[in-house]
Amino acid sequence: MSSLQQKVQGVLDELVGTGAETGLQVAVYHHGVLVVDAVAGVADRRTGRSVTPETPFFSFSAGKVITSLIAHLLVRTGAVSYDTPVVDLWQEFGAHGKTTATLRDVMTHAVGLPAMPRGIGPADLADWSRVCTAIADAEPLWPPGTETGYHSYTYGFLVGEIARRATGKPMRRLLHDWVTVPLGIDGDLYFTVPHIELARLARLEDGAPLPLAAPDGDALLAPWETQPTAAMGNSHEILQADIPSVGTFTARGIAAMNAAVLDGRLIDSDQLKAVTAVAFEGTDQVFGNHARLALGYPLGRLGTRPDESPTTFGWVGGGGSYVYADTATGISFAMTKTRLTPHFNTAQRLADLITAEINPRA
Repeated sequence: MSSLQQKVQGVLDELVGTGAETGLQVAVYHHGVLVVDAVAGVADRRTGRSVTPETPFFSFSAGKVITSLIAHLLVRTGAVSYDTPVVDLWQEFGAHGKTTATLRDVMTHAVGLPAMPRGIGPADLADWSRVCTAIADAEPLWPPGTETGYHSYTYGFLVGEIARRATGKPMRRLLHDWVTVPLGIDGDLYFTVPHIELARLARLEDGAPLPLAAPDGDALLAPWETQPTAAMGNSHEILQADIPSVGTFTARGIAAMNAAVLDGRLIDSDQLKAVTAVAFEGTDQVFGNHARLALGYPLGRLGTRPDESPTTFGWVGGGGSYVYADTATGISFAMTKTRLTPHFNTAQRLADLITAEINPRA
């Protein structure tokens, strides 16, 4: 066992041993080589089933790294360009002044549709047609391309409907055909979990509840769009639906996917530059933070300013999961976990450890 593997394993064992976490996976590729593949704890406390490297975890928005990759692959195949107007493929989307919106605007969360339209809730997410019809008819909160604001659930449906109209295939099929089968990781990444695979999944659990706060009358997103719950992540209806704003995966599988992004197996060098080039910078209209976005990803490693780690791209997932890759260091990192927490302390601790060990000057 390598020194790095031992150090990561020690942290995971400590976190489970102290009760801070229940079950975790961490995988790290460095220049295409798997250098960490560590697990600890239980996947399901009801049965005592242990976490293994093959255990998939529903990891909320960390799955957006898959969605963004498929958008890049749409461009690679020539189905669309980054500046293709959405209405060229999806005519109905032009309602209420959205005719200027492009795939680039979608990938920088700049379309102006951060929240699901009124009347669409978690129970509706499995109804692709209904959700997309509502999004197409929605009025943007700002002219497309002028501001950015986190598109929590709308992002996956926007990319997914563009992809469906361009290829005739749903996102779950594109993920299978373009990513998991070519990379030999079928069974490690899902938008739609087959019924027969549900028993393999980790079972999420809620951590300490967030302190009660007065409702924010100015909040753009509904509570369910920003506050992950174990009930949602364990729902068979959600897990079996095609919802490409979220994802189910193993840490090893999604780290392998990003390792293939870094080494050119999935996208070419010009597109890789687009993955880390600043495509939009400004104040996030949903959360108020400063946002620096590449096409499809926030830039910067968790716990650092974007300018401190400008070649790092990825997504956090509600509840504490984290996936990132770095073109400068060749690191592809992923962490999944069962206990949902309102912070990313575990993810940041592990990401800092990996960076210090592999790239000590960072």
